[in-house]
Amino acid sequence: MRILHTSDWHIGRTFHGHPTLDALTSVLDALVEQVRTARVDLVIVAGDVFDSAAPSAACYPVLSRTLGALVDAGARVIVTSGNHDSAARLGFQSGLLRPEITVLTDPAAVGTPVTVSDEHGPVHVYGIPYLEPAIVRHLWQGVELRSQAQTMTHALDLVRADLAARGGRSVVAAHCFAAGVEATPGVEREIRQGGLDVVPLSAFDGPDYVALGHIHGRQQLSERVRYAGAPLHYSFGEGDKPRGSWLIDLDASGLRSVEWMPLPVPRPLVTLRGPLDDLLADERFDGHGEHWVRAEYTDPTPQPDPMRRLQERFPWCATVVHLPAGTRADDAEGYARRVRAARDDAEVIDAFLSHVREGEGASDAERSLIREVLDAHRVSEAHA
Repeated sequence: MRILHTSDWHIGRTFHGHPTLDALTSVLDALVEQVRTARVDLVIVAGDVFDSAAPSAACYPVLSRTLGALVDAGARVIVTSGNHDSAARLGFQSGLLRPEITVLTDPAAVGTPVTVSDEHGPVHVYGIPYLEPAIVRHLWQGVELRSQAQTMTHALDLVRADLAARGGRSVVAAHCFAAGVEATPGVEREIRQGGLDVVPLSAFDGPDYVALGHIHGRQQLSERVRYAGAPLHYSFGEGDKPRGSWLIDLDASGLRSVEWMPLPVPRPLVTLRGPLDDLLADERFDGHGEHWVRAEYTDPTPQPDPMRRLQERFPWCATVVHLPAGTRADDAEGYARRVRAARDDAEVIDAFLSHVREGEGASDAERSLIREVLDAHRVSEAHA
């Protein structure tokens, strides 16, 4: 059996205020073509189908059109819900969908598989929706479920118990944060406290393949436990991570091979760093006019209207950050010492400017203005 593992579509997500529906649609169209060309039997979408528990009306046609196209390309489709999805909203229409499409959002059904057969016999697919311990613990009385690790381990124990009775090959689709992954800062919206929601790799023992969602970059935790990542880049922190999905082949004895299937990147991401004048004019940045741009300008002091000026050269400049070059010579303790050592208010102000400007104090013109203002203030106080 040939299976395509994808996840984290995040339909409806914006990128620095820009909509992504059109870009995502084009990438999902490419995924459908991969399914057709590779003769995929089953597509697994491992959670975070939508970016919000209450997606806009424009998001639903993207999902329904893509699911239908995957079936038309010759595949069965199994979808689970993630932490961004509303399980109720995603699952309510499951009974109305084409028989080749199954949406698994009910935690109570975790130990009951969807069985798909090929020439070697049955393959049992266990969908595990995102499990919030406080919400699902009432389903399993007498079991301590205070963390993601406990909850996912219990869910997989149910899978293993059912599989022991059924026999045959098996695949699990789940949405969680597994131990050993490297999360991209600012991307995965983690809700970890003291590591309690990190699921140990041993929890996934048993199935022939575990298709995970939640992490936006592809990751391989073992030969049989993997994250596919998101089909689009949703953060500049992801810019160097490839987009795609995993193509899994099962033979009569279980997992035979896994291959990475790259997806197109509609608009590459790039981070450009340098003085603002260089970013605006240097020819080494000429090739980024059609890229999403994060600009980090290194001038000692903030510059006026940098976003507008940069967008004249880079229309898709999405964010601008002021990161002065060099290392701050004056840390908090050094700044405090300079303030204590200051002989007058003018030196206090000069110490502050040097601190916030990475060592560059007041200019001669600024010192003159500072003295003038302070003198005027003293005169005003004397006549009060």
